[in-house]
Amino acid sequence: MNFFPFEQIEMISPRPLLFIAGENAHSRYHSEDAYELAGEEKELYIVPDAGHVDLYDNMELIPFDKLESFFQENL
Repeated sequence: MNFFPFEQIEMISPRPLLFIAGENAHSRYHSEDAYELAGEEKELYIVPDAGHVDLYDNMELIPFDKLESFFQENL
């Protein structure tokens, strides 16, 4: 079964969306493309010096402050 999240993004948006991508991630363009398709309210946060996998478990690069502020503002 295939899942194409870009085709369903209008079902999620206009709820607040936070896209997080590593500056050096090979998959960064997916976040940028999804950001462009999403309605408002949205934010794209690029983590400096991070690759894709860095944001899975590199505790020094995961932007916990950004996540906390986003959820505090939008939940």
